[in-house]
Amino acid sequence: MRLDKWLKVSRLIKRRTVAQMACDQHRVFINDKIAKSATTIKAGDKVHLELGSRAITASVLIVPKGAVPAQDASKLYEITEEIKRAPEVLEWLSEHERLSASEDEDGEDGDDDEDN
Repeated sequence: MRLDKWLKVSRLIKRRTVAQMACDQHRVFINDKIAKSATTIKAGDKVHLELGSRAITASVLIVPKGAVPAQDASKLYEITEEIKRAPEVLEWLSEHERLSASEDEDGEDGDDDEDN
């Protein structure tokens, strides 16, 4: 089963499109490697999610053939680690991301401005 579909079926992420976006933003890892949404997941894999103020690491126990009832979704995985970050940490992360983006922009056209 595809990773994005498993994340939805397991209800770790509510929608498949949100799971795809998380993968595209490099917020999902399988066995400590950045995962694409189309990656095939299997029992025994370790899935790590970076979602806003939370980071979750779960072991895949079952990969179903299709959809499962909501009450059985938590049986598909076992959470091995969950980290909740304070709001201050999130503010720093977003500020760091903004600074990194502005440095990238300045580095690309900074040389051209000096010649003029």
